[in-house]
Amino acid sequence: MSEIRLYVTTTEAKAEEILDLLSAVFGEEDFAIGTTEIDEKKDIWEASIYMMAEDEAEVRSRVETALTTAFPQAVLEREVIPEVDWVVKSLEGLKPVRAGRFLVHGSHDRDKVRPGDIAIEIDAGQAFGTGHHGTTAGCLEVIDSVVRSRPVRNALDLGTGSGVLAIAVRKLRNIPVLATDIDPIATKVAAENVRRNGIASGIVTRTAPGFHSTAFSEHGPFDLIIANILARPLIRMAPKLATHIAPGGSVILSGILSGQRWKVIAAYSGARLRHVRTIWRNGWVTIHLDRP
Repeated sequence: MSEIRLYVTTTEAKAEEILDLLSAVFGEEDFAIGTTEIDEKKDIWEASIYMMAEDEAEVRSRVETALTTAFPQAVLEREVIPEVDWVVKSLEGLKPVRAGRFLVHGSHDRDKVRPGDIAIEIDAGQAFGTGHHGTTAGCLEVIDSVVRSRPVRNALDLGTGSGVLAIAVRKLRNIPVLATDIDPIATKVAAENVRRNGIASGIVTRTAPGFHSTAFSEHGPFDLIIANILARPLIRMAPKLATHIAPGGSVILSGILSGQRWKVIAAYSGARLRHVRTIWRNGWVTIHLDRP
């Protein structure tokens, strides 16, 4: 089934306003929303929302209604996203990645594992997170540091994607890990990767569209929560996420551009979490906080 992109071409400032508007309209629903710079000198940007073809009519109606009120001059355009075999494409030139003691590699690079490596095998697929993105690698580094320096009895990988971070925690410590995602495909991929890495038990994968899911109350509160998502949803979920952290527990946040870090830190400070440190990777940051 084809994927559709509905978008508005405008300036950077208005693209940000449209992004905020669409984020408010669609909340935590499973639609990707973002902005893209098209021409820096001419200040041309696009604000987009992505959906499957079967959802287009409903989404278009809601977007048009929102734009009519706030941006009556906006022209909503449409693009059909071509289907690509991302598994094959993503594996082209994909090399093993080291982060802390971890080596994240594909099945084609098993021979690169050295004695002492904590190896995690993840082939590029439908779910985000092969270790190559700065956010995933940053999380792995901080996970290694936190688990070595603090007592961790259970953990939550929120927005698990490929499951790489949940697998990392379980390989470091023999503790229960809950791995959740709003996307059932990601949850399925994560479960497959858990098995691929020889983990027979200890990681529970669940599709959970929001904190109202019973998964969190059944398995929490957590000594460690990792959320590698994006800055805007991380800011929105700060109060709810904080309620699932045990006293003395740690939070690792990523998917955050360096310029967004202070807004994220402020949101979690407001939820009574303390900033411990921030690390940078390729323009992205990973933030470690704790509950005193």
